[in-house]
Amino acid sequence: MSENCDVSKNDVGKKCDMGKRCDMGEDIVLATTDRIDAGELLEFYVRMDHPIMAEPSRVERMISQTFCFVTARLDGKLVGIARGITDGMHGFLSECKLDPALQGPACVTKRDGRIEHDSHGLARDMALRVVAELESDGVDRIQVLAHGTEVDFCEELGFRRDGGMVALHLPTGHLPGDQAPTGQSPADHSRSNTCSSAVSMLQD
Repeated sequence: MSENCDVSKNDVGKKCDMGKRCDMGEDIVLATTDRIDAGELLEFYVRMDHPIMAEPSRVERMISQTFCFVTARLDGKLVGIARGITDGMHGFLSECKLDPALQGPACVTKRDGRIEHDSHGLARDMALRVVAELESDGVDRIQVLAHGTEVDFCEELGFRRDGGMVALHLPTGHLPGDQAPTGQSPADHSRSNTCSSAVSMLQD
């Protein structure tokens, strides 16, 4: 724990770690917090081209329902975010995003800030800090949804595939048996319910 960490005043209830030297010759500071400034987070999402940027009013609600954040800052600027949520029994690594400028060559895509093996190990550090916070809260299992090579990234963190488990999602506003949403073909509606890999980490 560094006594000299320069963490944004927007991080409340923070726990700060020593900075990591990046290729830009600057220290990236990681911090764990239970809250983050909504405006700053929205600005980060805009850089990531995240869908939530179209509905900024939802950002504050998301923040209030998040158990913990891990932030990465370069010269005080938010360049990475990982987020954990929990219902008290199950924990979820719900998000791990990194500024495109810091993403590594193993990315599936730079859209939405998806990251795997960045050269600084920031993604790994952020994700593991969220896992540690969830574990300290006493959850029985930590789960994550992974896309493409994100599965490899999560497995390297210690997550393993749930045999036989299929991840499904239901678009809100459309009850089972409803017609496909306006402007969407039945085939597209069906594809919207196809699934990414479900990966979980059991806590001993």
